[in-house]
Amino acid sequence: MPASKKRSYARYTIAAVKLLGTLVASERKSRKMTAQDLSDRLGIDRSTLQRLEAGDPKVELGLAFEACALLGIPLFDEDIAGMTARLDEAGRRLALLPKRSRPRQVKVSDDF
Repeated sequence: MPASKKRSYARYTIAAVKLLGTLVASERKSRKMTAQDLSDRLGIDRSTLQRLEAGDPKVELGLAFEACALLGIPLFDEDIAGMTARLDEAGRRLALLPKRSRPRQVKVSDDF
């Protein structure tokens, strides 16, 4: 993507990322943890943590999940056993679907 073209995100996406960042900041502060402490535990710069807490959608998803794991912020309604079971179920369903997705071929009638 050219540098001049800015990526746009859906309103729901922006709201979800801001919520996640706010949860991280809130939990970090409630644990009396400095931004430097958490960023050191995550192995990132403090500025990256600030971007995460500000709701920047370009912060890596894995990094955001790791911050939540370190702070004990649940991302899903299940514990690890429930999440593993859902992952197994999704894997079985995915195995039944075709390996590749192709758009349906539309037969064009050009007989005038």
